[in-house]
Amino acid sequence: MSELRQNLITRDWVIIATERAKRPDEFANKKKLMVALPQHRPDCPFCVGNEQDGTVETCRLGDRTGWKVRAIGNKYPALSPTAERMRISSGIYRTMSGIGVHEVIVEHPRHDLTTALLTVEEVANILLVYRQRYLEIRKYPYIETIVIFKNHGISAGTSLEHPHSQIAATPVVPSQFRSRIDEGIRYFDDKGECIFCRNLADELATGERVIFESEHFVAFIPFAALSPFHIWIFPRRHSSSFDDITDAEIMDLAKNLKTVLAKLFYGLNDPDYNYTIRSVPTAERATKYFHWYIAIIPRVTKQAGFELGSGMFINTALPEESAEFLRSIKIPDDRNLRQT
Repeated sequence: MSELRQNLITRDWVIIATERAKRPDEFANKKKLMVALPQHRPDCPFCVGNEQDGTVETCRLGDRTGWKVRAIGNKYPALSPTAERMRISSGIYRTMSGIGVHEVIVEHPRHDLTTALLTVEEVANILLVYRQRYLEIRKYPYIETIVIFKNHGISAGTSLEHPHSQIAATPVVPSQFRSRIDEGIRYFDDKGECIFCRNLADELATGERVIFESEHFVAFIPFAALSPFHIWIFPRRHSSSFDDITDAEIMDLAKNLKTVLAKLFYGLNDPDYNYTIRSVPTAERATKYFHWYIAIIPRVTKQAGFELGSGMFINTALPEESAEFLRSIKIPDDRNLRQT
């Protein structure tokens, strides 16, 4: 019989459809063929040699003779830092100028790599640029929320092959952020502890849904995962804002994130996915009730009418079985796959 599970952090109810559940390996991307990409494409705007394509470079890890990671302004930004901040209300209608920041993080000079195949040091370089841009963008007086995210694959919303992620900073706090903060405050008022820390402690105590543990971070599938292989990576240390991460934690997070993405890559045949770093709004920094984390959502199923009509999700994978499957995936030596 199916059961309903509730995620106390998000307040979402999820139907775990046990009678319709698939084996974890059935979610592997059977349509995707591992086509070898070129290391460089002259028509790719992110490849080496195309740095002067009209976009503004805001950060570079490396030097003038070579770079490891670049942050550039999005050529087609959803938000612009040059707009004038205006808010207009007319009856029940409200508008605001599209002021904000929208940048692309070009993650590696090579065109043919993906995060799962990078070295730990290369993933750490990406995280270092994330932190640097986060620290700078939060200084802008009109920024309320900073969202760091990656779209990998067509069904996840990307249109360019070259490994990249994005930063979008908005002049408002989205309602989803506010609702999670409200739940965190409510739980802290009732219990006197952080609900994220409690969630992490409970997951470590059972171990059923834990995928990978490192010194400073734990990757696990939530008890009420919204979709198959939905993964959270929590810092062990209570911290509300991503830019509070230390250098040692960056290296450890790189190891954790690379390991989890590699397990998805080899276990599910490089599925499309999104990941995002969920952090507290910029007006708040150190709180007792919110805990930043990374959410990874493989696009192995699609939302349909029930999800759209109810706001609830049907998960056809048991979180415990999905975690066990990913724990069992052995990661080969990636150096054999990226010979120059």
